[in-house]
Amino acid sequence: MSNIYENPLIRRYASQEMLELFSPDKKFQTWRKLWITLAEAQKELGLSITDEQIAEMKAFENNINYDRAREIEKKTRHDVMSHVHAFGEQCPTAMPIIHLGATSAFVGGNTDVLVMKEALEIVRNKLVNVIDKLAKFSEECKDVPTLGFTHFQPAQLTTVGKRATLWNMDLVQDLYDVEYTIETLMLRGAKGTTGTQASYLNLFDGDHDKVEALDKLIASKLGFEKTFPVTGQTYSRKLDSRILNALSGLGQSMHKITNDLRLLQHLKEVEEPFEKNQIGSSAMAYKRNPMRSERIASLSRYLMANAMNPAMTVSTQWFERTLDDSANRRISLPEAFLVADSILDIMNNVVSGLVVYDKVIYKHVMAELPFMATENIIMEAVKKGGDRQELHEAIRVHSMEAAKQVKQHGLENDLLSRIVKDSIFGLTEEDVSKLTDPALFIGRSPEQVITFNNEVVKPITDKYKNALGQEADLKV
Repeated sequence: MSNIYENPLIRRYASQEMLELFSPDKKFQTWRKLWITLAEAQKELGLSITDEQIAEMKAFENNINYDRAREIEKKTRHDVMSHVHAFGEQCPTAMPIIHLGATSAFVGGNTDVLVMKEALEIVRNKLVNVIDKLAKFSEECKDVPTLGFTHFQPAQLTTVGKRATLWNMDLVQDLYDVEYTIETLMLRGAKGTTGTQASYLNLFDGDHDKVEALDKLIASKLGFEKTFPVTGQTYSRKLDSRILNALSGLGQSMHKITNDLRLLQHLKEVEEPFEKNQIGSSAMAYKRNPMRSERIASLSRYLMANAMNPAMTVSTQWFERTLDDSANRRISLPEAFLVADSILDIMNNVVSGLVVYDKVIYKHVMAELPFMATENIIMEAVKKGGDRQELHEAIRVHSMEAAKQVKQHGLENDLLSRIVKDSIFGLTEEDVSKLTDPALFIGRSPEQVITFNNEVVKPITDKYKNALGQEADLKV
C-alpha cells in the first residue's frame, strides 16, 4: 500500500489501454519518432543527413535512457533538451542533426495531437459499443408500455425501448462530435520558434517551397492530411478546448442517462446489474444501490467541469504563447480522456446487463392509466347512446373520488370499477378492459424504435463493425 497520493483514475477507473496511451513512455517514444520523421523529411528535401544517422536514431527509438535524461534535466531544467542530449549520447553520429531547426513545441505539440487522436479513436470505439448495446436493449423493449414522465409527474405512456432511444440519440450526437473532431485534427507541423518557420527557411537557404514541403511531408509520414496553416510557438489552444468540449458533451449525456436509471431503480422498474456477492450498503444489507450509475454521474461532473480548463487557457494565452498553459494541460488533458474512458467502460457494463421488471412497470402504468383513458371511455359510452356532457361530468366526479382514495387513503385507483358500476356509461368490465389496454396508448413508440435503429444506429454499427463486441472488466 502506497504512503503517497494515488490518482483514483489510475487505480480504480481508467482502462490499461488509455493509461498506457498517456504514459511518459508513450510520450517520449513519440518524441523520438518525431525527431526521426523530421530528419527523414529534411534528408528527402536535400539537407545533408545520412542514412547512417537515421538508422542510428531508429535503433534507439524505443530504447530510451531515462536515467540519463533525468540527470541532464536536473541541470538544464528543460525536459525537451534533456531528452535531445540523452538521445544524442546514444546516437553520436546523429547528434548534430537531432531536433534540427525545431523548437520544443515541435515534439510537444505534435505529440499531444498524435496521442489525443489515438485517445479519441478509443473513445469513439467504446462509444459505438454502448450505442450498439443500447440499440439492442431498445429493440427488446420496444413494445413494453411504461409511464412517460414530464416534470417527473406521470404523463402519457411511452415504452421502455422508446425511452432508451432518447438516451441513444444523445450518444449518437456525441459520436458525431467526436468523429468531426477526429476528422478535422491537424498536426502542429514544423513551424519554428514563433511559428514563422524562420529556422527552416534558413536551413533551406531561403527556399520557401521546400519549407512548405517539409511541413506537408511530416504530416503525411505521420498519417495526417494537414498541419495548422499558421501557429504561434504552439498550435492554437483552441484545439484543446474543442476536444474537451466533445468529451464534456459525452459526460452530459452519460449523466442524464444515469439520472434516469437511478430514478428507475428507485421505482423498481429497471435496475443496473447487481452481482451475486455485491454489497449495497455496509449497514443495510437489503439495499441494491445504483452504484455504477452513481459513479458515472460523479465522474461525468468532473468531465464537464474540466472543459473549463482549456477554455480559460485559450482565452488567456498572450500573443505567440505563454507557459501558463503547460502545467494545467499536463493534468487536464490526460484526465479528461481517462474520465471519458472510465465512464464509457462503466456504461458498457451497465447496458450489458440492464434488468427490466415488467410487472412493476405494468402496476405503475395501471395506477395512472384509468385517468388517461377517460376520453376513450367517454367516446365509447357516447357510441352506446350516452350524452357526452353528462358522461364528462360523471367522469370528473369519479376521477376526483378515485384520486382521493389514492392520495388520502393510500388505496388502489378504483376509477375503472366505479365506471363499470355506474349505469350511465353502459359499459361492461370487458369493455373497459379493452379500452384500457396499455398498448393503445403508446402511439408510434415501437415503430420509432425500429426506424431509429435502422436509419440512425445501423449505419454507425456497420461502419464500425470491427470495433463491436467490447466488454468492460471493471476494477471495482
